[in-house]
Amino acid sequence: MQQKDNDQFSFINEKIKEKPVNKKRLLMQAGFIALMAVVFGIIASLVFAYFQPKFESLFYPEEEPVVTIPQDSVAVTELTELTEETETSEETETSEEPQVPSEEPPLQQPQELEIADVQNVQNKLYAVGREANRFVVTVTGVKSDTDWFNNSYESRGQASGIIIADSGQELLILTERKVISDAQEVYVTFINDVTVEASMKHYDGNTGIAVLSVPRSQVDEDTMNAISVAKLGNSLTTMQGTMVIAVGSPLGTNYSILTGNITSTNNVISTIDNNYTVFTTDIVGSSSGSGVIINVNGEVIGLVMQDYGNEEDQTTLTALSISELKQLIEKLSNNQDIPYIGLGLTTVSAATAKEYDIPKGAYIKEVKMDSPALAAGLQSGDVITEMDGEAVYTVDSYESKLLALKPGDEVEIVVQRQGAEKYEEITCTVQVGVLK
Repeated sequence: MQQKDNDQFSFINEKIKEKPVNKKRLLMQAGFIALMAVVFGIIASLVFAYFQPKFESLFYPEEEPVVTIPQDSVAVTELTELTEETETSEETETSEEPQVPSEEPPLQQPQELEIADVQNVQNKLYAVGREANRFVVTVTGVKSDTDWFNNSYESRGQASGIIIADSGQELLILTERKVISDAQEVYVTFINDVTVEASMKHYDGNTGIAVLSVPRSQVDEDTMNAISVAKLGNSLTTMQGTMVIAVGSPLGTNYSILTGNITSTNNVISTIDNNYTVFTTDIVGSSSGSGVIINVNGEVIGLVMQDYGNEEDQTTLTALSISELKQLIEKLSNNQDIPYIGLGLTTVSAATAKEYDIPKGAYIKEVKMDSPALAAGLQSGDVITEMDGEAVYTVDSYESKLLALKPGDEVEIVVQRQGAEKYEEITCTVQVGVLK
């Protein structure tokens, strides 16, 4: 009986053994955890890489590169030439070696130019033009409109532009604003027929000059190798008879090359707050032509703007002197407003001052309606003699002082105003504005 009871409850005396460790399963779990850690690390890295630039741009905004365009001066050139002449004369005077008379070489008969020689010169000029075409672009403005029947359509305006700077972040294009005014989309086509979208950087409401921006990220490497940046030359030394080359679309077709000469450098166009020298040429062009004129070194010396030419002479190209536009272009390239007062001016020369008994300075021919000048009380017939305590003798000095200001600044302008018996000094405080 006892044996039977022991057999019946024998399970109570069994020993429970520990479950053996499943090493394979542990390894799989450890591997899974390690894999999840790696995946988490990759995701964290990607998220960090994505958001880091955004946080940096938010808390540490990157400064936009500043574009600098060196200004030109005739005085510097003349001084250099005078110094070189002086040094040459001093060397001649101090030379102690006696000059030994040498036999004069026999006179050579002048050689006649052959047609092939003329063709060689022409070929070299066109080679300069083809190289310059690398910085020429086609600017297209696309506008959406509706016709009389309320049907929508697109209109496209085109003109030439030139690449004036590469800041590393963007390419800057100089062109005329009238082509892209009110355009919903603006495109730039490079010499290799690659087209990219551009945006307005800034424009001048007075001259109509505009600077466009093309992000470097949109321009591929092949295009960067095909294009170049224009070099703005010194047009202040340009003389009548200077040989020039017109590139862009002087006849309406882009990447045209025309050659000719400067026929006049004495024409001056009077615009608001500025006077510009206008070069006339013997190059036949379209009344709607655009582009630039370059010298034989491939340097830009004039910006073709037919609106500034004489209406009677619209068949030949006219261009604004590039040296007089450099300060303006630099401001536009750095997205800065052009200061505006609203005066039409001319210089009172010493001869004019003596003949008509007028004070020397900048003579006000016109005061624009609704301008800061009109609000400040300036009048036609006044002669500006000082700006913020600095003497003003010419329109050029007035322009340089104005461009050094910013919209919103207040400037004290001293004028001489003709009274009943003599000129009287009057001071006007003008708040500088912007012409849209």
